[in-house]
Amino acid sequence: MRVGDEVELTFHDLLVNGQGVGRLGSLAVFCWGPLPQERALVRITTLKARYAVATQLRLLSGSPHRVVPFCAAFGTCGGCQVQHMSYPAQLSWKREVVHNALRRIGGLHGVDVRNVIPSPRSRRYRNKVALVVEGGEQAPPQLGFFRQRTHELVEIESCPILVPELDDIVARLHSLRLEDRLGEVYRVARHFVARASSANGGSVLSITTEREAPEIARVAQHLLERLPRVRGIANSFDPTSANAVMGRENRTVAGTTAIEETIAGVRYRVSPESFFQVNPSVVAKIFALMHGGLAQPRKIVDLYCGAGTFSLYFAAAGSRVLGIEENPAAVREAEANAELNALQERVEFISARVEEAVVRPDIAARLREAEILFLDPPRKGSDEATLAAIVRARVPNVWYLSCDPATLARDLKFLTSNGYTVGIVQPFDMFPQTGHIETLVTLYCNAREIQAAVEAAFADTPPPEWPDDDQSSPTEYPDFVIRES
Repeated sequence: MRVGDEVELTFHDLLVNGQGVGRLGSLAVFCWGPLPQERALVRITTLKARYAVATQLRLLSGSPHRVVPFCAAFGTCGGCQVQHMSYPAQLSWKREVVHNALRRIGGLHGVDVRNVIPSPRSRRYRNKVALVVEGGEQAPPQLGFFRQRTHELVEIESCPILVPELDDIVARLHSLRLEDRLGEVYRVARHFVARASSANGGSVLSITTEREAPEIARVAQHLLERLPRVRGIANSFDPTSANAVMGRENRTVAGTTAIEETIAGVRYRVSPESFFQVNPSVVAKIFALMHGGLAQPRKIVDLYCGAGTFSLYFAAAGSRVLGIEENPAAVREAEANAELNALQERVEFISARVEEAVVRPDIAARLREAEILFLDPPRKGSDEATLAAIVRARVPNVWYLSCDPATLARDLKFLTSNGYTVGIVQPFDMFPQTGHIETLVTLYCNAREIQAAVEAAFADTPPPEWPDDDQSSPTEYPDFVIRES
């Protein structure tokens, strides 16, 4: 086998980055394009001792799950990985991704991974976009997204994953790049970041630059006139690295740069730089799943609480909540949203690194008192110091929400090796058409006495809504279960 060789290959698996997996003897071959069950003619482009990377030349036989992608940029833009797979097949595949990670990484062989709860929309769901801006000195600037695993720009004029309000803003920003009056803004911009509200349809725009840019303030009102859906413009500057989308400093230069979302009756005011889930309708489904565990007031500790998305829902349900978050700006936003919902008496937020906070005597005492420990860590997962603090406190119920099956499996291995038992494993499709998966897992100190209650709670529950653009059988939709301490 040499680089440049052409071979016919049958593919049997799919990675979360969209690469099909085939085998030539003991050599794994990764190639973008083929789905499982498909055979393709490929050319070897990279050859290593244990694997090879190939480029698809021609599809020889297709999968019954293959569909025509609905975006012309699919295959070049790195935003979506599986538009060529039917939506029901995407859900089944994502369930297997979670199952395989728990088994191979976590050593959890007997765990039941439930069917993935679908997004109400399999497209037009994303409420935030970050456009890369390049060029502009000798030629009109380009706006778009990077190709997967590269810094090569793919120019984008429209994106069918975005909610319509944002897609309109993308199209207008693309056309405005040719307007002389706005040329200086495009020349200094690194990113255009826009966020839309599903509650009231308003949108805000943040322009990321290396340094504070007075050029933006000079034309901000004109830009608002040219972007009728945008209610405010901010300048984000002083990024932490060359790859950072937002800067450490943010200045509002026109209008208002906060939008409002409402999920399950809780109001959230968020800014473009805030972390807030991009698919609020799926957050509502996660809330609904948790509702059964909040039937009576609980003492809850929320680690990595961000701007308080889940803390405020728990408090609105009557629980008392301690939220811990490293980002001071997110904590200030969480406190403002607590006041917005008149929940200040039920929720407290602390700005601190989670792994440092949990070993403080006062926080350790709060962990020992907690009935529920909720954690929603970043993609890298939690850490041993935090997980060890949970184990020492013997919190009776741990609810772990993860966006990465691999780090989830690693952390579950630690917890199950130290006295916890997995209860429910429920994936959610927060990001249709991509390889990303959101998974909620419950753990208990002792699961033997609750197994019958778990099974009983799964009966007679309403199914979730199914996307209008896909007609398939709905997944099961279980109630939540909590063990009394």
